[in-house]
Amino acid sequence: MTPEDLAVLHARCFTIPRPWSAAEFAGFLTDPLAFLLVEGDAGFLLGRAVAGEAELLTLAVAPEARRRGLGQRLVGRFLYQARLRGAASAFLEVAADNAPARALYERAGFATAGRRRGYYAGPDGALVDALVLRRELVPAAT
Repeated sequence: MTPEDLAVLHARCFTIPRPWSAAEFAGFLTDPLAFLLVEGDAGFLLGRAVAGEAELLTLAVAPEARRRGLGQRLVGRFLYQARLRGAASAFLEVAADNAPARALYERAGFATAGRRRGYYAGPDGALVDALVLRRELVPAAT
């Protein structure tokens, strides 16, 4: 998928947080620490791994392709890639009112680690909290 393709799909999936532009995607794709995972033209996940931590930057699945396991596959592939890149933990931010995404991440073993009050602004200016979710990728030392 090109940066333009990513931006179009992202805009179909998000109002909160705001959709990313093709230029923003292009910038991430030039970052050697970032990685893009795709499921055909129906979904993608952009992640980054640095200094023992992985961050799930964004995940988008086309509305007509949801409820088919694409998001779950992308998150599983993200966790695998994060481990390959030396990450011991992974984290992400999700809008507190995005119940489907929260359920997906909870099924993948993420748990709430914090809250950023009023982090996202909706198209109408309403503020929405972001939940910071975290998951350990390697067993803790005993």
